[in-house]
Parts: sequence; C-alpha cells; structure tokens
Amino acid sequence: MISRISATAVILLLAINTVCAQQTNILQQGVTAEQNLKAIVNVSPYSPGGTGFDTRYEGTKGTPRLYDTLLPSILKIKGQKDYFELETDIDPVNNSLIFSYPKGTKLQAIPADMVTEVIITKAGENLVYRTAEGNKFDKSIKDNKFYQVLTEKPYLFIKMPVKTFTKADFKGPYSSDRRYDEYETKFRYYILTPDGVFNKIQLTKKSLAKLFPGKKDVINKFPGDGTYASDEQLIMAILGKL
Repeated sequence: MISRISATAVILLLAINTVCAQQTNILQQGVTAEQNLKAIVNVSPYSPGGTGFDTRYEGTKGTPRLYDTLLPSILKIKGQKDYFELETDIDPVNNSLIFSYPKGTKLQAIPADMVTEVIITKAGENLVYRTAEGNKFDKSIKDNKFYQVLTEKPYLFIKMPVKTFTKADFKGPYSSDRRYDEYETKFRYYILTPDGVFNKIQLTKKSLAKLFPGKKDVINKFPGDGTYASDEQLIMAILGKL
C-alpha cells in the first residue's frame, strides 16, 4: 500500500540531514581549486594581470549521484509497513538517498542504513534498489551500499553502482596533464548462490560457468556476443535456464 505523509512526518521518520544541492565534498576534494583561490586572494591590486593564478584547472566532471536528477520513487523505511511517494536519487559515494520533500525544497539525505527498499521509475521502468546490510559477499563490502535487483529467481542477480574519483594531475614534470577532477560510475555484479553468499561475476559465460561448474554445458549452449541487447540480459537469460 502506498501512502502520502506530511513533511513533518517525513522529518520525524527519517531524521533528515540537510545537504546542499551541490555536495560540499566535491569542493573539498579539489585541492588544486583551493590553491587557486589562495592565489587570487594573495594577488595585489598592483600585480600585473593576476600573476600566480593557475587557469589550467577545469573543475569537476560528474557528481557523486547516480542519476544526477530526482526521479519518481516509492520508498520503504526500516520499521515501517507502507511505502510512500517522493522523488529520489542515489548517492553511492556517501551511501545515502537524496530527495526533496516537499517538492522543490532544498535537497536532503538519509543514510542507506534507514532504507529497506526504494523503487525508482526511470524511462517507464521500475528499478528496485535495496542495501547490502545483512548479506554475505565473497569479499567484504565496505559500508552499506545500495544495489539494484536485476532478477530474483531462480537466482538473485544484482548490480551495485560504484563511483570512482580521480583527481586532477597537471603539475610536475611527470604529470598526466589531467586538468579536472572526475567522478565516474562503474558497476559490480553479484549472484546469490545456494550457500547464501553473493559472488562477484563478470558479464561473461566463462565467469558464470566458473561459478556453476555443474551447469557448464547448459551455459555454453547459449549464443555469444551480439545476440542479446546487453551482457546483463545474456546473464539473466542463462540464469533463467539453470
């Protein structure tokens, strides 16, 4: 059942931490940008043309957020029975859910630890997200991360978004001449095996056969690259036959 609740109730339920629309940690990561600011402050009004200001730094590309926009969603909080509607986005860097409630107000965030499930609607598709808390992984997962459910039966197949951050590097004789900081989105894929452990896989038949050696013949019968719209769909099709 989906229910609407007031802004006051949301605040009481979620113990909201207000955040700015532009995450402050983006600015804090940019050491070079801070140095540029100091250079501007230290320039004398009599200095010729802003001497000392480094114009090579190009800022930050990308953001810590997954979709970089708020999307229609329904959310279920731990300890609650009902879902309620709002617009959300996922922040994989800080392991939090970003939202605006009431609509059009400042962005706010709640930690993944408080979320049972959020279903985000994007391009007409309902994307189901849960959190890693309480699950076992073949290699330990740092922090309580969000993951997307791709299939649930016969095996739970999940997709975990991960944000990497690369700093600018354009100073010194051996620099890469990279003039901007950048957030990039990558994904890790896991399958829950009967022993109750999420095992990391690559989106290949070889990786799947390694995880299910007894099903190797079935796996290898599936057509190769180009038959399916994506490698994700290939793995989902194979899992459906195991």
